[in-house]
Amino acid sequence: MDIPKPKSKQPLPDDAKRVFEGVIFDVYQWEQKMFDGSIAVFEKLKRADTVTIFPVLDNGKILLTKQEQPGKEPFIGAVGGRIDKGEKILDAAKRELLEESGFEAAEFILWKSIQPISKIEWSVYIFVARGLKKVANLNPDSGEKIEPMPVDFDEFLEIAMQSNFYEQEVYRDVVEAMLNQDKKMELKKFIMGNN
Repeated sequence: MDIPKPKSKQPLPDDAKRVFEGVIFDVYQWEQKMFDGSIAVFEKLKRADTVTIFPVLDNGKILLTKQEQPGKEPFIGAVGGRIDKGEKILDAAKRELLEESGFEAAEFILWKSIQPISKIEWSVYIFVARGLKKVANLNPDSGEKIEPMPVDFDEFLEIAMQSNFYEQEVYRDVVEAMLNQDKKMELKKFIMGNN
């Protein structure tokens, strides 16, 4: 599966220079000509891209997770995480699904790929995973506590509207589904497949 990188609303220019290299974020700066002819220094962060996976169980439930991480309020979300350097997008999705749920999937369907914040060079690839097979126990990172939370489609919509739902990149789709019955059926068919 060839997955193109989504376009940023403010692409990082070729002449941008990295001025700070962090554990998660790097900082880039460049000179930008303004409308009045003056020059200003612009800045943008860059970080590893991430994958988000919404697994659909054979019983028709969507597998969400209750999660805790150090320094964060507890939240509800999908499974997912960072794409390792040199790792392919789909390989990262498979790895994260296995680590955070213990499942492998026969099928990964790309829901969307976006760069959600113009001041951060960061792509999020969102998948639906179907044809699940339990092959292992959860194996979360040392900074994660994960509890599986299977929900039906209507529960998913309600949870996705809550302030503690982590996957804000799907919020617009959920709101449209809540407000428009046709959009709701379209989203349900996309996520659930034949379930």
